[in-house]
Amino acid sequence: MAESFDYDLIVIGSGPSGRRAAVQASKFGRSVLIIDRRGQLGGVSVHTGTIPSKTLRETVLNLTGWRERGIYGINYRVKQDIGAQDLDMRLGKTLQDEVDILEHQFLRNGITVEYGDAKFVDAHTVEIESEDKNRRRVSGKAIVVAVGSVPHRPRNIPFDGKRVIDSDGMVSLERIPRSLTVVGAGVIGIEYATIFSALDVRVTIIDQREHILDFIDHEVVDEFVHQLRDQSVNFRLGSALESIVIEAEQPVAILEGGRRVRADVLLYTGGRQGATAGLNLAAAGLEADNRGRLTVDPVTFQTSVPSIYATGDVIGFPALASTSMEQGRIAACHACGQPVPPAPKFFPYGIYSVPEISMVGMTEEEVRKKKIPYETGIARFRETSRGQIMGERGGFLKIIVCLETHRLLGVHIVGEAATELIHIGQAVLNFDGSFEYFIEATFNYPTFAEAYKSAALDVWNRITPRHEGEGEPPAVSPEESAPRRAKKVSAEKR
Repeated sequence: MAESFDYDLIVIGSGPSGRRAAVQASKFGRSVLIIDRRGQLGGVSVHTGTIPSKTLRETVLNLTGWRERGIYGINYRVKQDIGAQDLDMRLGKTLQDEVDILEHQFLRNGITVEYGDAKFVDAHTVEIESEDKNRRRVSGKAIVVAVGSVPHRPRNIPFDGKRVIDSDGMVSLERIPRSLTVVGAGVIGIEYATIFSALDVRVTIIDQREHILDFIDHEVVDEFVHQLRDQSVNFRLGSALESIVIEAEQPVAILEGGRRVRADVLLYTGGRQGATAGLNLAAAGLEADNRGRLTVDPVTFQTSVPSIYATGDVIGFPALASTSMEQGRIAACHACGQPVPPAPKFFPYGIYSVPEISMVGMTEEEVRKKKIPYETGIARFRETSRGQIMGERGGFLKIIVCLETHRLLGVHIVGEAATELIHIGQAVLNFDGSFEYFIEATFNYPTFAEAYKSAALDVWNRITPRHEGEGEPPAVSPEESAPRRAKKVSAEKR
């Protein structure tokens, strides 16, 4: 006799991966329960992470008139006196709209929602403790752990929620500081540092590493750092943080060697850890690592316990909302006995700093390490018509191309709309396309997307002898159009 369960799928957490897993399972006609401890749907992504930080960024850029300063000058502002209440107003509306959309989506798909703390009883059973301490147990044929992550808070850091804060505290500041110290030059630290710099807050970034964002193409990072220094952002790199003390109501970061950095507020960003501490994992036969993360099969996202899956930030890198959603969908497919769709070979990475950074495919450093013969092409945004219209002062789009096959190997962008533009390069990469596609394509004019064509022409001019075309690409016959060339390259690879 088959074992009976209350639900086909139980999902713990309603962030990007959890909600995608729940909706996918419901599309297969399965019964689904989502458990969320917050009392509101959306998880970390909606309430303290992705959506709040990006909303804060957009609000700051709009209120300061940042995008118009290239035209009207560095002193231009849309609103002269910007306070914390100006930031809170837009943030509150955005978050409520996100929650409303999720509630409607779950209702539409017949997904049951319960609020409370979830703890494993065994590999198929979870106990839910509500806010009023009532407890009940539910069972599921499969369970997806999608609890997300929380900021890492070392014991030696004197967090107080006002002067010394973690990234969660950045979205609930009572006032905008005049100066800000950011400890940790990772993605979160860099995003908040540049957002507050756009508010004309004096920002200092501290990191024990000599270079920031090592996984990003180095040419892009050089341009990015140049723009930050131009915005008066200070860097204290290569110096370890020894301690933080409070002097005259201000946090002072004391660095190795005795150097001191004082500011109104100090943001400590020492990475994140999986929010698994309260799940009683041992009862289900699971164990997290020292950062609270779970290990999974990279194809199915199944843990060592066959009935339990884990997706999103709780499994670590890349910890992106976009990839987390795909992980949730794949886990639900496998849990429901459906074919597991292959993950795309290339996915984009976006950093919502000021300016934005986005990349897909290999960096120039990776290409050199693999000894692939290559060439690069660069298009600077200030040289595009759209860039002139918007007063864009910096930023560029860079493509990396294989010399032997002409296949696109990577795209790297720093500047306005980078996280939007990257998807054009992503599509060409995933279809094994050649860089000539960009030369032959017609882009709306004037747009930043035209930079793809300019970068491709830059490559063509570098690899083609001048006497063969005097700088102009040759006409391409229909048989040898970019899509056909892409197919030919793909066939040769097979």
